[in-house]
Order: sequence, then structure tokens, then C-alpha cells
Amino acid sequence: MSLLPDASTQSEPRLIAEPGLAARIAAVAEPVVEGMGYRLVRVRVSGADGCTVQVMTERPDGTLTIEDCEEISRALSPVMDVADPVPQAYRLEISSPGLDRPLVRRSDFERHAGHLAKIEMNIVTEGRKRFRGILLGVEGDAARLRRDDAKADDKVEVLLPIEDMAEAKLVLTDELIAEALRKGKAAEREARGEIVETTERRDYAPKPKAKAALKAKQKSNRTAPRPKQAQLDRAKRERSGLDPEQEFDSDEGE
Repeated sequence: MSLLPDASTQSEPRLIAEPGLAARIAAVAEPVVEGMGYRLVRVRVSGADGCTVQVMTERPDGTLTIEDCEEISRALSPVMDVADPVPQAYRLEISSPGLDRPLVRRSDFERHAGHLAKIEMNIVTEGRKRFRGILLGVEGDAARLRRDDAKADDKVEVLLPIEDMAEAKLVLTDELIAEALRKGKAAEREARGEIVETTERRDYAPKPKAKAALKAKQKSNRTAPRPKQAQLDRAKRERSGLDPEQEFDSDEGE
């Protein structure tokens, strides 16, 4: 089932676009994808094993399922056949952007602040075209990067205009993988309707030994005789010729 078109999907353009043939394919694919409520991320054309056209898409929240890919493929294939932007036989591949995803919109740089990224500029910026470092967020339409490849006389933090970038993508790190796993598990639990307890809440539950000790203490504080002792006292009064219902005085007869 198609998603309803989201306002954010159409209001936020891609600031980093493809050149050449990939740009022509993107011009055909983007209206179809966005009309279904998804977002086009990137188009790549590969010549390995014939020609493969890879169309990266995602939901507005950054997710994509296999069912989504199948639905987009069914909708996009006939449109591509009519528009015919590829001058040779090709294989159409619909995929998610992946963990080491391309960054193409302003919100991509905001959402992934704190992660390692590689950026290649179209024009020389701060004396170079290639940068690598931790994303620190966005200022206007520029991304702030704390470089990890800076030399002694280089600026450590740089502000790079997103529209001047030829390519920007995340670098696959342990932190990025761990975050993706946490989000995936949280989404699965939410889909199953599970209630997740916090660690603090679990710590409040008495441990088994503590429960047993508390129970023993409560028994020792009881003033009434235990059932077995009451039966013994009753039998002793009967043997003494006393009223069995009368309270027995242990000092009597001494």
C-alpha cells in the first residue's frame, strides 16, 4: 500500500544531485517515488555485470522495507520503459541507502550529527576538495565538520556549503552499527506492542533471597501461636482436666 505524500518529502529538495546519465534517470524516478510518499536519495549507474541502475529511496523517517522496494519497482518500471533514459539494456534495482548512506539533504546532515563522514567538494574549499571528520550539525545550508585528517597548520573545524558538495556519505563505524541495531530492536518491540521496562524499574523488584528473609521476619513477629503449637496446648489442657477452650497458663501447677 502506498504511503500518503508527506509535506516534508516535497518541501525539502536534494542539495546534492547526480551528474550525467544518473541525473536523467533521477528526473524520471523522483516524481514517481515522491508521489508514493517516499524520498529519492541517490541514483547510481554501474557497468559491472551489464548495466545496473540503482535507485536508493527511503521513507521520510529513513526506513525502507522489502515490500516498499517491490512496490516502488512495480510503479517505476513501466515509467522507465516509456521515458527510456538509459540507451541500453539495464537491470533496475531499488534499495535503501544503507548504513554508510549518501547525505543529500540538509536534514541528513542534522540527523547524523556526531557520526563520521567523508565529503568531496565540487570546488576548492579551505584549500582542498576532500574532507573527513565528525559531523557537528548544520548552519544555514552548510555543514560543520570537525576534521580528523587535518594537518598541523589546517583548520580543525570547517563549514562546507552543501550545494557545493559533489558527494557526501557516512563512514561505517562501530558506533553507527550499534545505533542502527538499537533503533532496529526498538522498532521491532514497538511493532509487537511490547512495553519496555527501564533498568531502574527492574532494580526495584525484591530479589528472591530478600523476599525469603522478609517472609521469615514477618512470621517471627506474629503473637498468635502457630497451629501446631495450639494443638499441643489444647491436648495438654485436656489431659490436665481443664476446659480445652480455656487459655493454658504454663506456670499453673508449679
